[in-house]
Amino acid sequence: MATQVTPPRGMRDFLPAEKAGREHALGVIRRSFAAHGFDEIETPVMEDSARLHSGLGGDNEKLGFAVLKRGLAPADALAAAESGDLLGLADLGLRFDLTVPLARFYATHRAALPTVFRAIQIAPVWRAERPQKGRYRQFVQCDIDIIGEAGPLAEIELITATMAALDALGLTGCSVRINDRRILTALLAYWQVPADLFERALITIDKLDKIGVDGVVTELDSLGIPTDGIAETLRSIASAGWDLLGSATGPDASAAPAWLDRAAYADLLALRDALPGADLVFDPTLVRGMGYYTGTIFEIAHPDLGYSLGGGGRYDGMIGRFLGVDVPACGFSIGFERIVDLLGGTGASAENAVVLIHEKDAAPGRLVALKTALVAEGLRVRLEHRTKNLKALLGRAAEAGYGRYAFVTDETADAAGLDFRPLAG
Repeated sequence: MATQVTPPRGMRDFLPAEKAGREHALGVIRRSFAAHGFDEIETPVMEDSARLHSGLGGDNEKLGFAVLKRGLAPADALAAAESGDLLGLADLGLRFDLTVPLARFYATHRAALPTVFRAIQIAPVWRAERPQKGRYRQFVQCDIDIIGEAGPLAEIELITATMAALDALGLTGCSVRINDRRILTALLAYWQVPADLFERALITIDKLDKIGVDGVVTELDSLGIPTDGIAETLRSIASAGWDLLGSATGPDASAAPAWLDRAAYADLLALRDALPGADLVFDPTLVRGMGYYTGTIFEIAHPDLGYSLGGGGRYDGMIGRFLGVDVPACGFSIGFERIVDLLGGTGASAENAVVLIHEKDAAPGRLVALKTALVAEGLRVRLEHRTKNLKALLGRAAEAGYGRYAFVTDETADAAGLDFRPLAG
């Protein structure tokens, strides 16, 4: 019995119609981002292992695929096993996101880049995930980043450009959940969480939508964190909105909850007011898993999904790790695979894609001449042998994104003599 031949788990093949749909969506995103003044760059699929595992990638570092050094001997593997440093066998790794490569890229090419650099990166990344719906081991990320802009203009541009791309794709009903790391830090301090447990506590809070308030409290307690009042605060936070400072930041600000970092919240209010066309939702429990975020963080939410369609935030400290000088940076990433799944993968217009159906004994030179003439008119053209099951042939052509067909007969003198008919959807 023949063995089943499939791609590796968590990785996929794409049939022509699927590929066409993906390329159409990528084209829409690229054009939208470029219209907002971002420039596309490209980085290698691999980076130095030490750079990928330097603490910049958060929990995703644990999911990286390592590339073994050349010329390893069995003794090297035994030594690594005995020391517990298996990663020492690798000198390279596949990128698990596009932010770490961007930080390295900027450090490498800073002298050739503008003071404020607006970058597009659209490329595959790899993570050793547990494959499930909406989560793959190889997937495409669509990132835009602004490096060198310390003020809120970066967040405003990123959110505007991202929402414009979603609108151009025809994806409606999206909102942006937004928070600030300073608010999370103030919340943990209010709960008297020890500073050395901040990151562990944030990982737990990030599970709130999955394990609920009681689950968060139980997990925090298992970490040795005092949990008095945490449940009450989390339940009250559920109703937090854009009126926590009252009508002003003056005397009425005394009504703000004790856990709130008022300065950070005021900055978010100003950001909301600068984006009247976007649906911004304040969510003080929004964490974002990456440990490198330093300020504003945000995620795309859709009413039909229980998971985000993308996200990002400010990561002012990352590039300084390479340069030795801090450089402000902020980015937003669209979850391309989830968006394509949601859209259903519609391709470009089929009107300009045609099929020429011919008999098997038709002269090849004549067929190619007809095809060449139609291509010169801007059409996409496929040649097909006429079969007994014409209905099946036309059905496959329609599924592949072709909109019209014509028969090539002995009387067809040139392209003008072709009688095109619509293909059924």
